[in-house]
Amino acid sequence: MRTVLFWFRRDFRLTDNVGLQRAVESGARVVPVYVLSDWKDEHGWTGPKRQHFLCGCIESLSRNLETLGSRLIIRSGKAVSELMKLAEEVKAEAIYFNRDPDPFGKQVEAQLAAQCESAGLRCESHKDAVLHESAEVLTGTGGPYRVYTPYSKNWLALEKQKPQGKVKSLGPAAETAVTSLPVPTLAHWGWTLPEGVKLPEPGERAARERMKQFVEGPRIGLYGQQRDVPSIHGTSTISPDLRFGLISIRELYWRVKERALADAPVADGALKYVKELAWREFYMALLHFYPEVLERDFNPDYAAVEWPGREGAFERWAEGRTGFPIVDSGMRQLVQTGWMHNRVRMIVAMFLTKDLHFHWKVGEQFFHQHLIDAEIACNNGGWQWSAGTGADAAPYFRIQNPWSQTKRYDPEGIYIRKWLPELREVSPARLLEPPAPGLALVSGYPAPMVDHTQERDRTMARFAAGKGKR
Repeated sequence: MRTVLFWFRRDFRLTDNVGLQRAVESGARVVPVYVLSDWKDEHGWTGPKRQHFLCGCIESLSRNLETLGSRLIIRSGKAVSELMKLAEEVKAEAIYFNRDPDPFGKQVEAQLAAQCESAGLRCESHKDAVLHESAEVLTGTGGPYRVYTPYSKNWLALEKQKPQGKVKSLGPAAETAVTSLPVPTLAHWGWTLPEGVKLPEPGERAARERMKQFVEGPRIGLYGQQRDVPSIHGTSTISPDLRFGLISIRELYWRVKERALADAPVADGALKYVKELAWREFYMALLHFYPEVLERDFNPDYAAVEWPGREGAFERWAEGRTGFPIVDSGMRQLVQTGWMHNRVRMIVAMFLTKDLHFHWKVGEQFFHQHLIDAEIACNNGGWQWSAGTGADAAPYFRIQNPWSQTKRYDPEGIYIRKWLPELREVSPARLLEPPAPGLALVSGYPAPMVDHTQERDRTMARFAAGKGKR
């Protein structure tokens, strides 16, 4: 029996999975495989919440494959060597996979392609994680875009691939002699989930239900008006599902478009949402063409700017003890749920970089360790945007005031009082202005750790002093 491997990576679904579909279409038996990373105890770019969600996705995928009469083979170690070993065990003639948009994944893909060529195996990669890969959206001179608006106009105008259905069969399961590790738990990495953390249900079925509720319900039409209000369930909340490939970006796009065409009142909200999908791919394109942004500022004019964060200040930010309620609410939501409302992500990021004067890389890493939807490109792009150092970024002199942001986006204090129980009895009006210097809003809650106006002036001076000094 002819056999091929399909390597699952960030595409834990059977519906509209391009690489998996192509493997099935080859006419060979498809042996699905997932390779666990083998680091232990700590990691700079992930944390227990995301790995716990990953475990649930693997478990769900394994069950779904069993309903098709197949079996997920789980190995642990270096992906290339484990794939080559399994290919030899099952006498596979090819390895199929979907391409990773991140530079680290691309390096592994290049290594795998080289190993397959040496071994005489076919190596097939496919576009799946995005609607348009980086090389598909270029300027008139064939170069990459550095600004979102012209990129998005080009992106929106390009023809979008239609989704396919769900695979029906992968052929017989791998023989029992082909060993597999059990579905992993956090113990594989030496971790446990912190007490009290509540994460969304993992897996393709749950993700498809979340997509259905957003696209077919009222939120899509109200997206433009409600997406910036953190107390309202007004965003899609499916970013983790896109990050792990539990839903297809093609199916999501076409379902949104078809809803807009069938229901004119939701068209404006749907277009605003689609433009957010374009932002996602814009940041991925930036990372593709400028991978150095992971190590330094996208805008080199700010390379010499100093970031004199004070000892102990980062810890207070991370724990939600700054004395700025909107900031602390966001950090508490992040730590307890692995997710944070996007408007609040901007507020807390700008507070860390502009009020506390820490380099964006510090916050970027913290987000990676706590967000279950952490996308390398988008996380980097968002942090550099807030810091004023990135592509199409907020100018460094545009510094959000946490108190005025509260007044605009949470005037009744609904979001704040949900995540800060110590402030539930405080009147909304008192949450919109800083208390008198040195005083706290209530006993048991810290006084503001800095004066925003003073720190804004310090930031302006820092950028002015360092701008252009490379």
